[in-house]
Amino acid sequence: MPEEKNYRASTGVDEFYYGEVGDTLTAEAIERVKFLQNITVDMPQDVVRAYGDNGTAEMAVSSGDVSVTSGFHKIPIEDKQKLLGWEVVDGLTAAGSNDNSPYVACVFAKTYEDGSKEYVGLPKGIFTRPSISGNTKSGSTEFSSEEISAQFMDREVAGFSEEKSVIFAQDAKDSTANRDALFQKVFGQAYPTTTTTTTTTSSTTTTTTGA
Repeated sequence: MPEEKNYRASTGVDEFYYGEVGDTLTAEAIERVKFLQNITVDMPQDVVRAYGDNGTAEMAVSSGDVSVTSGFHKIPIEDKQKLLGWEVVDGLTAAGSNDNSPYVACVFAKTYEDGSKEYVGLPKGIFTRPSISGNTKSGSTEFSSEEISAQFMDREVAGFSEEKSVIFAQDAKDSTANRDALFQKVFGQAYPTTTTTTTTTSSTTTTTTGA
């Protein structure tokens, strides 16, 4: 019997990571931006037709640019500086027409009610600066949000015969094997973890969790 397919729909997003990759296959460091609210990966394709003898002689698929739009509760200024190449002088951050956003790789997770996760990896792209907006405070408190966009390109990924622009990985609940493999492919580094050690008079406990 073939394995039953999974038809569960995702119900949330989590774990947005990025790392500067430049022209290499290894990120200098992996950073996390918390409180991801929504994200859209647009991978357009068109069918191109060649005609002859009053009919279709041949068809081919033409792939467009991969673009990403993501919304966060807030994007910390430190992450904007890194993602957008903004200059920092005397504690002041500045944007200008000559800013040069670095090439970065990204990974985020789609979460499911059964505890499983689908990870989406984007090996090489460039972010563009977001709009600045604000609203006056009125009768009730409302939280703002921030949106940022990027364009991604094909990149050599170890193990694949062709260059890729998007990579997917799925893990069942309590499994991380495919996630770990994806991080190695996209960032050239292991999934980042934070280790906390608690010492008492009778025992020592070490807990390792995601960054």
